[in-house]
Amino acid sequence: MTVSTSERLAQLRELMRKPENNVDAYVVPSEDQHGSEYIASCDERRAWISGFNGSAGCAIITMDKALMFTDGRYFLQASEQMDQNWELMKQGLPGIPTWQDYLTTNLPASARIGIDPTLITEKDFKLLSSSKESEKPEVQDTNTLVPITTNLVDVIWASDRPPRPKNAVVPLEEEYSGESVASKLHRLASAVSSNTPKPRALVLTALDDIAWLFNLRGSDIAYNPVFFSYAVVHFHSLEESYNSKNPHAVLFLQRNAIEHGDLKSVLGPQIEIRPYEDIWEYLKDLGNQLRSISAEKSQEKLVLISDKASFAVAQAVGEDIINALPSPITVLKAIKNSTELEGFRQSHIRDGIALARYFSWLEEKLTEEGIKLTEWEGAEQLEKFRSELPLFKGLSFDTISSTGPNGAIIHYSPDPKDCAVIERDQIYLCDSGAQFLDGTTDVTRTWHFGTPTDEEKRTATRVLQGHIAIDSAIFPNGTTGYIIDSWARKALWKDGLDFRHGTGHGVGHYLNVHEGPHGIGTRITSNASPLKAGMIVTNEPGYYADGKYGVRIENVLIIKEVETPWNFGDKGFLGFELCLFLLRDDRGLDDAYVVFFRCPIQTKLVDQNLISIDEKLWLNDYNGKVWEKISPLLKNDERALKWLEKECQPI
Repeated sequence: MTVSTSERLAQLRELMRKPENNVDAYVVPSEDQHGSEYIASCDERRAWISGFNGSAGCAIITMDKALMFTDGRYFLQASEQMDQNWELMKQGLPGIPTWQDYLTTNLPASARIGIDPTLITEKDFKLLSSSKESEKPEVQDTNTLVPITTNLVDVIWASDRPPRPKNAVVPLEEEYSGESVASKLHRLASAVSSNTPKPRALVLTALDDIAWLFNLRGSDIAYNPVFFSYAVVHFHSLEESYNSKNPHAVLFLQRNAIEHGDLKSVLGPQIEIRPYEDIWEYLKDLGNQLRSISAEKSQEKLVLISDKASFAVAQAVGEDIINALPSPITVLKAIKNSTELEGFRQSHIRDGIALARYFSWLEEKLTEEGIKLTEWEGAEQLEKFRSELPLFKGLSFDTISSTGPNGAIIHYSPDPKDCAVIERDQIYLCDSGAQFLDGTTDVTRTWHFGTPTDEEKRTATRVLQGHIAIDSAIFPNGTTGYIIDSWARKALWKDGLDFRHGTGHGVGHYLNVHEGPHGIGTRITSNASPLKAGMIVTNEPGYYADGKYGVRIENVLIIKEVETPWNFGDKGFLGFELCLFLLRDDRGLDDAYVVFFRCPIQTKLVDQNLISIDEKLWLNDYNGKVWEKISPLLKNDERALKWLEKECQPI
């Protein structure tokens, strides 16, 4: 549904002209003040001003233009949701700059660029402030980045803007987290002890970093069990030298969260709790105190902040004493402990029950009963089946229940009031997941309940071949997802096809379904963090025929060490826990793939003339393992059991 933005843009431009602002361009990012990918409704400023509600994008509004920068996942969705006021900038295509590059190269000289300082990273602020100055030092007509503390979109949104959630914050028992808060603090201190200079404090702004470190969960953002918070970890008191043995922290929570339960006794004496809004004064005081005790070392970087922290955080502490680096918690959090890994295994097996019940139910309704069901009704039924499972806490993202042409919208979400009817003779793509106390799930399957065309079978087979290539990959330690991404695309490239999204992302443990720092993709950021044993990553190649259909196959994988006949360079080698026939028998890894088999891959969509013998063995072995693991759990659902048996038959 397209939203009219003419009046909103007119009001925004009026505010931009006011003397106290006086800016030529205004930037509206997607993220909230914590850099979150998924945000609360009160922070959906970019969606409100533009009408485009995808999770990634940045809006730039000038006096005569409104530009939306987004990536390939959202080209189709953004073009359908935005009105005539907006120009879509398709990032990644030849000749299309990033929003940062656009600001530095396309605005007139001496332009003033306004932005909320809590919504731009310290890194981007410095980049935009310095880029023009470095081009021609002799010219003073450089653009100026103007921090505007009162968000201009909020002013227009006014009373219609939803209130900020202040939901309860609850402990995650060590039974599920696998590690105490004290242990995590000590590991964190050890991780930063190699920094030069050693930081006296670490400022945490990412909500999932904070939730993980303190073994807490919340519900302030839909689908993400996080809560609005900041934290400062001190590695010693202001009077002490560095002491990694006694780190302590200050946790800033909203008042409603503080008043709920006895968090202080749960967290222990090393954690102090303060009101959320006190963070800014606390950071200013911290900066002043550190300067006063280290005046003789004025250039020393005493406070570590994440390179994704906002410019407002850097300003509050003081840019002279901060060091902006990737958050050390990100890697600690990404490598799961044995309890977390077992939780992932068990939660995915349970999830397989709901998937079998749903797809069997849907097929019966469409093919035997001839009932017309909308995409929304399908998503609701899947959620119902999941909600009946033990340890279920909610969905991990908005279910992508898409039929026919809607499947080509990569992150499509059905509108309950206006969505398509699921058609028997069209491809149906369903990407869904759940939050359980012991893990987070994410799975995509593509089905055809009638007779697929030759084109649909061919493209679906090419996607499957890419999926198998990643699943069966073995690679040396130090390899990044950027290096192996092309393996997921090779089969598609043979037919001149491709897809405009990454092949895989990390997954949090009862946390955000998208988690860094690693991933498998073509963006250079995927080359920054090597894949490591204990990490979780998805495997989800796809193909999308605009206006016709979409295909995607997704599983969640555990990265683990594997034994190989040789060990070149003594690097050690890694593989994925779903590796099947390539790792069996000859390498003695039978225990590496006894789990994560929770939903069959439809063989009806496979062109058997395209796949190799090894690929056919993989598919049969995979579906056979699904039957072995899930069928005993479906004894009370005859329909689901019969469906599963049919779909798991070898080809």
